Amino acid sequence: MIPGFRLEQYTLRRPQLVLLVQAVVDGEADEVLIFRGFSSSLMHPTAADPDVPVLPENADIKAIDIMAGPYNPAAPQYLHQGLTWADMLPLLEAAGV
Repeated sequence: MIPGFRLEQYTLRRPQLVLLVQAVVDGEADEVLIFRGFSSSLMHPTAADPDVPVLPENADIKAIDIMAGPYNPAAPQYLHQGLTWADMLPLLEAAGV
């Protein structure tokens, strides 16, 4: 399963959480906000079609921050910072995604 899709599914099952994902996609750095099953790039245009993955299968995920929602960029409420994909896997599995 595509990592970006799994992260979206995680936020559907944990709607009180927001994920901020730092990744490299096709050699370019990107920051992606994931909330309630939707992804949006903070650095690049996001496709209008929600079926187009913001984090494709080949994305190199560098870090994942978990925050309490709703997201307030002026005062984010971090619950976990700098998680690796390996750190995130048990959380995804516990959520059934």
